[in-house]
Amino acid sequence: MATAGKVIKCKAAVAWEAGKPLSIEEVEVAPPQAMEVRVKILYTALCHTDVYFWEAKGQTPVFPRILGHEAGGIVESVGEGVTDLAPGDHVLPVFTGECKECAHCKSEESNMCDLLRINVDRGVMIGDGKSRFSINGQPIFHFVGTSTFSEYTVIHDGCLAKINPEAPLDKVCVLSCGISTGLGATLNVAKPAKGSTVAIFGLGAVGLAAMEGARLAGASRIIGVDVNPAKYEQAKKFGCTDFVNPKDHNKPVQEVLIEMTNGGVDRSVECTGNVNAMISAFECVHDGWGVAVLVGVPHREDQFKTHPMNFLNEKTLKGTFFGNYKPRTDLPNVVEMYMKKELEVEKFITHSVPFSEINTAFDLMLKGEGLRCIMRMEE
Repeated sequence: MATAGKVIKCKAAVAWEAGKPLSIEEVEVAPPQAMEVRVKILYTALCHTDVYFWEAKGQTPVFPRILGHEAGGIVESVGEGVTDLAPGDHVLPVFTGECKECAHCKSEESNMCDLLRINVDRGVMIGDGKSRFSINGQPIFHFVGTSTFSEYTVIHDGCLAKINPEAPLDKVCVLSCGISTGLGATLNVAKPAKGSTVAIFGLGAVGLAAMEGARLAGASRIIGVDVNPAKYEQAKKFGCTDFVNPKDHNKPVQEVLIEMTNGGVDRSVECTGNVNAMISAFECVHDGWGVAVLVGVPHREDQFKTHPMNFLNEKTLKGTFFGNYKPRTDLPNVVEMYMKKELEVEKFITHSVPFSEINTAFDLMLKGEGLRCIMRMEE
């Protein structure tokens, strides 16, 4: 492309400080260096993680910063040493990577790459420790290696999944983070058998993706657990057969679930990050074969407390990161599930706005309205 090797000026939504509305600015995006790729972002979505680091209440604040990590785009140019991507390729950026060389990448059991695992505090490229974004010479920091709230961004090639160019980017962009995390937690980790009973704790986008996984696996009973009763109606579209609001009961929700299911659920997936929900999700599974999977990210000081007899009674507790999907190897297959109409992603997309109205997307998420809001880069 004519822009290869040159600085590109484009629009980006910059977070100048914690909790303040994002500002649409003209930024300069430097060409990709070794093992880097410059991507033209066409669609980006807002995920709760973006809001969490924009609020910067519980972690190191890194500003000014370009947030965003759930997106779809097209390769504009590649840096030295990049062999598996070329200009024109359709890609999904991912907040964690796959170098294909480390012990984790070579293991069939792990997706936690040593080189490219998520790093929320780093605001620069790992190659040279510098940012590829600037405004009038002032560096603007990156976010989880993706920074998709920009018309162009520079990403390590190990954090880009090359996908079927026929797949509509305005739909499959949501597969680059939350939806795959929930879906994989059920399909790859919980692995419910056909006809089994599954409980899903937390019915946001990730929880509903976990529920979609249970539906695809053929679970006969899917119990949604959430403190917001309004979530039940929407959850029915994802296969929810029963709904439990812990606030409606004067005993622990795990006891309610055990009574409802004659001894406990076969599988549970926790998608809230609330440590009490995690404990409930574990304790509600059936002894002998029950498996609980933790997806939500807890607070730093949280401690998980349960009686060791739960383990001796053959209840299993597992955790997962990005649904145990390896980004480059596995995400293209998740996109194909959508292309074959096995997986429906449209029902996760509840709003769409032009990129210039990005703060509207933040407002919707802060109010808890909808699941995913897609932002169109080209107005």
